[in-house]
Amino acid sequence: MIHIIIAIALTAIVTILIANLNEGEKKIETQIESLYAVTDPQFLRSMGVLLGPTIMEGNRVEHLENGREIFPSMLAAIRSAKKTITFETYIYWSGHIGKAFVEALSERARSGVKVHVLLDWIGSAKMDEDMLALLRDSGVEVERYHQPHWANLTRMNNRTHRKLLIVDGQVAFTGGVGIADHWDGNAEDKDHWRDSHFRVEGPAVSEFQAVFLDNWIKANGRVLHASEYFPHIEPTGTIPAQMFSSSPTGGSESMHLMYLLSIASSRETILLANSYFVPDELAIQALVAAARRGVKIRIITPGEHIDTEVVRRASRARWGELLEAGIEIYEYQPTMFHCKIMIVDGYLVSTGSTNFDNRSFRLNDEANLNIYDKKFAEEMSREFEQDLARSRRVTLEEWKSRPLQEKLFEHAMSLLGKQL
Repeated sequence: MIHIIIAIALTAIVTILIANLNEGEKKIETQIESLYAVTDPQFLRSMGVLLGPTIMEGNRVEHLENGREIFPSMLAAIRSAKKTITFETYIYWSGHIGKAFVEALSERARSGVKVHVLLDWIGSAKMDEDMLALLRDSGVEVERYHQPHWANLTRMNNRTHRKLLIVDGQVAFTGGVGIADHWDGNAEDKDHWRDSHFRVEGPAVSEFQAVFLDNWIKANGRVLHASEYFPHIEPTGTIPAQMFSSSPTGGSESMHLMYLLSIASSRETILLANSYFVPDELAIQALVAAARRGVKIRIITPGEHIDTEVVRRASRARWGELLEAGIEIYEYQPTMFHCKIMIVDGYLVSTGSTNFDNRSFRLNDEANLNIYDKKFAEEMSREFEQDLARSRRVTLEEWKSRPLQEKLFEHAMSLLGKQL
């Protein structure tokens, strides 16, 4: 009898493991053709119709650099809330930043504002229980995404990596920051990370709310649909934008396709800043094809200051074809580089939670803000150049001449690419 029980238990464990390692929906298998430029109206039709979210006119977008600008802006928005706050994030750790957000959210809930917080279970594992208790005792609705339960054991590898804050359905934030002390300050040393976040006003905010609601419903089945969540929003600026999302439970390849289509539609330049750059074969092919069309491509990744050395090594293993095609790759030097920004042809800016790796493209729930505006792209290109000035270029010769032991280790780490 004991042998039967052990066999059943092992079978269950293997089944759960296989289900969690499964990438879900069918993957894109062929390279996307280069049929038009990102400035062509057909590109906008493809992004807004083929891939789903509507491109909304009349938005105002403000770039916030590092925690010194990001956290005060987010906290000010929370403290100004009159009706609703919806907040979804991956990383939420204890510390003075985490405490500041808990206190601000709790104060608004006690004042009658409807506050809903969705935290990834793994990403918020370092959050003290007393902070969660304070939120709940103040009237904040708190959900932990994919907390272990018999009903979701096959989805434990699917995390929400989205970073969304929406206040009164009128103001929204997204970008790369988590709620932790690492993101505080101004990237002044290795203990204060470099990152970007974005504050949005205008009609596109309703799409932020819809993306939040997608996972809120998955977490507890409740629908938030009253006017205080989806108010009428007047245009506040001139920028066309859309909030793009993906999830393994529906449209897992949409973010991947968005990146591939944008790269295929490039004609002049691609500036790619990404904290976890582990491109799959299709992404490598797309970038190499763009470089061969004459597109100048520059990529910034983290240097030695990185929170996951395995990712850095897996990334470096895949640089050969890119460097041979003339693509320039740089490693940021002062601190951990956590930005996730792509700028194509000085027109499209895509930013949000998505890393340039398989985990973001196929395993995580992600959200990116796509902005179609030359002036804003110019601003973000200047920011890229500033980061580039603090980065070190890795040449093809240097990459080829790295020690054999290093090559073998990086190749071994690259084999884990499907889970990175």
